[in-house]
Amino acid sequence: MTDLLVVVGARPNFVKAAPILTAAERAGLTFALVHTNQHYDDSLSRIFFDELGLPSPHVQLGIGSDSHARQTARIMLAFERELLRIDPQIVVVVGDVNSTLACALVAAKEHYPVAHVEAGLRSFDERMPEEINRRLCDHLSQQLFTTSADANENLEHEGIAADRVAFVGNPMIDTLARCLDAARERRVAARFGLAGGPYAVATLHRPENVDDPVVLARLTAALASVSRLLPVVLPLHPRTRERLERNGLRELANGVRTTTPLGYIDFLGLTADADLVLTDSGGLQEETTALGVPCLTLRESTERPITVTAGTNTVVGTDPVRIVSAAKAALEREDAADAMPPLWDGNAAERIVDGLAAALERRIELARTGS
Repeated sequence: MTDLLVVVGARPNFVKAAPILTAAERAGLTFALVHTNQHYDDSLSRIFFDELGLPSPHVQLGIGSDSHARQTARIMLAFERELLRIDPQIVVVVGDVNSTLACALVAAKEHYPVAHVEAGLRSFDERMPEEINRRLCDHLSQQLFTTSADANENLEHEGIAADRVAFVGNPMIDTLARCLDAARERRVAARFGLAGGPYAVATLHRPENVDDPVVLARLTAALASVSRLLPVVLPLHPRTRERLERNGLRELANGVRTTTPLGYIDFLGLTADADLVLTDSGGLQEETTALGVPCLTLRESTERPITVTAGTNTVVGTDPVRIVSAAKAALEREDAADAMPPLWDGNAAERIVDGLAAALERRIELARTGS
């Protein structure tokens, strides 16, 4: 019987799952990797497998894009068949995308233990689909691996027993630490004519920002204004590119240098040497915290408050005036934050696998004794 069935579906999942699979292999645990193909574009999927050394998925569900309801339902239907065929001891899900919830729900209904990596994060904004995914997935899981102390507090407040929760650190930072030197060696900024000079990196992809033409126009205007302070590099997510073109916002100010999506290592190198990051990504808030790069979160809330208390991240919303003001303040600030959150030490995956191995031993013992 396979020890672990590990589910990935979208770009952030790959970065978190890679060190866990490596640690599992070192520990002698068997696993099957299931890719739902929620992200299916080569620039958001295949390149990550190549660069992160992820094994080829044992199963690809081929789901693709759709509405939240249809995508979740299609993942559930396809995953149920593979789950019963593989018959693992534990199902491991990471993050908060639709694939995470869909597979956790199927596993729980089929009475397979679920382990949730990156549990307990809360924005307390129920308008975010990811917030719904996070909450439901946590309450379906038997093992909850958290990245920060506030996540443990959130789970305690929701009545989840402490013996199901383990504070292990952040596996995304494991991957960052492993790849950082190689990323800097690529000198990605030079490709944009920015070597040695100040520049900012921006990303936009969340539906609440790019699907609303009014909000997207505000953010586009904000980036144009920031580009007058320093050059801005904006790798365009396919969804964002389509929305910009649909709404006639494709022509940005000259200072905003748009590009196709970058692979993980190229984007890490570009971010590591930036003077400022503007983003609506949760993972990038964490990566900039680890890198000590000032970050402005273009949302009204964050599920990662540790990135704010560590001093690198400021939640600024979508108002252009506020964004530009915060950008000026961040660029003028001389005391760069360099406080690494506890257990963001590059060893989170080992702690996660230790917890999974202990759970497997308990299951074996229970099966042996029949208790």
